[in-house]
Amino acid sequence: MVLGRIAITGAAGTIGTAVRRALRSEAELLLLTDRVPLRAEAPNEEVRPADLSDPAAVEAALAGADAVLHLGGIPDEAPLAALLTANVLGTHHVLEAARRLGIGRVVLASSNRAAGFYPAGHLTSPREPVRPDGLYGVSKAALEALGSLYADKFGLSVLCLRIGTFAPAPVEPRDLATWLSPRDAVGFVRAALTAPARPGFATAYAVSANTRRFWELPDRDVLDYVPVDDAEVHSADVPGAELPTDPTAPQAGPYARPEFTLRHLG
Repeated sequence: MVLGRIAITGAAGTIGTAVRRALRSEAELLLLTDRVPLRAEAPNEEVRPADLSDPAAVEAALAGADAVLHLGGIPDEAPLAALLTANVLGTHHVLEAARRLGIGRVVLASSNRAAGFYPAGHLTSPREPVRPDGLYGVSKAALEALGSLYADKFGLSVLCLRIGTFAPAPVEPRDLATWLSPRDAVGFVRAALTAPARPGFATAYAVSANTRRFWELPDRDVLDYVPVDDAEVHSADVPGAELPTDPTAPQAGPYARPEFTLRHLG
């Protein structure tokens, strides 16, 4: 085992499920929390139900962890009030629990959509200003800001992963740039959890080694993982893959359209 006691919020989600299965053989203990039902599937798994809106429940769920992987929250566009509660306030409760409990490393699941309005022809660095493509992107930009605050003000070690399109394989043309394979997702998470826990904050794009990608891969001194999969090997199975990408169009694709957000504005 190379991992200690890892708490995973949002453990019932798509990424949480994949990461949990991959890491259980390496972890001393997985503390799994979500607001939906979960059950332990191995002797080194412990289920601790919690709603991220309840700070006391969050602190109880994270107690005893060496590191936290925070995946919980609303994963797509929604009314701002709901996103603020789940994604922003929930993240605040996770970081505050980590501060109070003295947890050495917090990994926050951010999103590429915190910067989705950069043009497709621009190789985007996480060091550039955020350009959210919608209300969901705004909530993830706020999540990153909270992580930065807790690192600077309280000395936490916080690493944000701007997650790409997580799926077994790409299914549409945009995915050929944004795909994050399950194997690479686990690799990025493992590297983030095991990186030396020193005070500070960093953001890195978690994306496979796609030939058409929009985003910089992490510097090795930030995150010691090199992705291995390339969406291009699936391009023959993606309708429209042969069509050229407009380099001036937003990287977010359809998520940048006004109608994607207007339906959530009442």
